[in-house]
Amino acid sequence: MPATQRTQGRRRSQPSLGLVAIILVFTGLFAMGAGMGAATGFDVRDLFKGPDKPPPRAFPVLEPSRPMRLTIPAIKVEAPLLNVGLAEDGTVAVPPLERHNEAGWFDQGPTPGQFGPALIVGHADTRTGASVFHHLGRLKPGQKIEVLREDHETAIFQVNSVEHHGKNKLPIQRVYGDYSRPSLRLVTCGGTWLGGERGYSDNIIVFASLIDSKDG
Repeated sequence: MPATQRTQGRRRSQPSLGLVAIILVFTGLFAMGAGMGAATGFDVRDLFKGPDKPPPRAFPVLEPSRPMRLTIPAIKVEAPLLNVGLAEDGTVAVPPLERHNEAGWFDQGPTPGQFGPALIVGHADTRTGASVFHHLGRLKPGQKIEVLREDHETAIFQVNSVEHHGKNKLPIQRVYGDYSRPSLRLVTCGGTWLGGERGYSDNIIVFASLIDSKDG
């Protein structure tokens, strides 16, 4: 979203919802071990606040628009995006298992290309085999991620880092409190399979920044 009062108004109009969401998101587990994991010892008061002033023009900023499709050429991902919010137990919802080859955009945060960190989640695998984010950990800094949006603009991101974090050691502020520029977070499960409802031990998190956009 451009640097206008509208940007600030949209982010500041939802502080209570944002604070509740951030607590629930990061103290829960995604179903089937695909989640963000438990987190403790972080201060939620500074999260979801957005910028205190218009962002600098050193990088592109797009208007809000629902994401439709995710493309990651380096790992051959071409996937539809569906909206996900909070599940009944207060965790981040993920695409249903019958749609495990689709990714989910967390619709209580920024849209991809808007100022702030957009979050997209997906399964790494199911009992029947590989899923949409099975090879997410193979991404490397400098590689590109594209998100086609409802307004027919494609937001182009560049990978900054690919990181593994234990589910009790997530860098909460970096994942969802970073309002330094338009950015993207791709999240799936990884590490050691612990079995049962515990799922995998870690999360794989891709940090990426918006570098360009194109029509269509």
